[in-house]
Amino acid sequence: MSGTVLRLSAEQVFAWRLRRQFLVEPAASAVEVVRRLAGVQAQVASAAELAVALRSAEPAADAVASALGARKVLRTWAMRGTLHVLTAEQAAAALALVASARTWEKPVWTRTFGATPEQITALGAALTEILADAALSRAELVAAVAARPGLAHLDEQLRSGWGAVLKPLAWQGILCHGPAQGSRVTFTSPARAVTGWPGLPEPDAAAATLIPAYLGAYGPATPEAFDAWLSRNSLRKTVLRRWFAELGTALTPVEVDGRGCFARTEDLDELAAARPVREVLLLGGFDQYVLGPGTTDTALVPAAHRAAVSRPGGWISPVLVRDGRVTGTWERDGDDIVVTPFEKAPTAKQLAAAAARLATATGATLRARIG
Repeated sequence: MSGTVLRLSAEQVFAWRLRRQFLVEPAASAVEVVRRLAGVQAQVASAAELAVALRSAEPAADAVASALGARKVLRTWAMRGTLHVLTAEQAAAALALVASARTWEKPVWTRTFGATPEQITALGAALTEILADAALSRAELVAAVAARPGLAHLDEQLRSGWGAVLKPLAWQGILCHGPAQGSRVTFTSPARAVTGWPGLPEPDAAAATLIPAYLGAYGPATPEAFDAWLSRNSLRKTVLRRWFAELGTALTPVEVDGRGCFARTEDLDELAAARPVREVLLLGGFDQYVLGPGTTDTALVPAAHRAAVSRPGGWISPVLVRDGRVTGTWERDGDDIVVTPFEKAPTAKQLAAAAARLATATGATLRARIG
């Protein structure tokens, strides 16, 4: 590939991503899926379970919950401030990079969430002690913090289901989600939640871990696409570009339909050989296939239909994928999968095959129809 820039089509990229993300050749375990995808969004637990099941050779109910219970992965606020399930190494890298933006030290954050940087520091010190040997429910955590001098006034913020005040502590590796107590969430330290917790690395080392992991699932991509996926573009552009540059020969510039991007050098031959995947897929809400490149990628999600995919309140719709592109949305109505295509509808045979795969993943009896 030396001497000339590898020129790829979007169709080749989509075909490569579908295979890399286990949507063509399924994975053997939930942990394998989580690692390959550099994390699975778990703001909605059922969405994470479906994302893994659709990529598994033998889908199992509650595979993500089982991996969490076995301390093989952990659940924490990471990319874009949303809950993700990640392996220990990738969680540490993602948190270190998100934390490097220091968003909680900015005046706008203090005005919005009512906690100063000094209060976050004090809260972090308290929770480092409180959670070292415990997993506490939110109510228990609030009570423990309220007993500490100078922190009782954070009661209301700590009780918020959105966890705004807790997120900076998650990004600093102080807390994460612990074992569920029935329907109640608990919080604990990452070292108690997952086997082999390495602690947070320096940002430069974290970038050397996470950028290749991202490109290995969602590449080729630009530094800006990586930053949008990670932090909603909160990182300094000079630092971001330096991280890409310092990966040296591990990355190679390529073009995708004329747009400059970076790919992992080890993936170039597979990318060049990729051929379109004609299978029709029904992917669940918040699926990483969409979240990785983001809904602003008009090659993946048509600009005219973005609002149907990225809905108010940060809700990402279940999608119909055809030839690697998002070509519609769907919703479940009992045993019916009601599909709303953006343009030309798939054939009845294609829809039936996609519904059968979804049925296998969910353990339900499903049939698809055009809405």
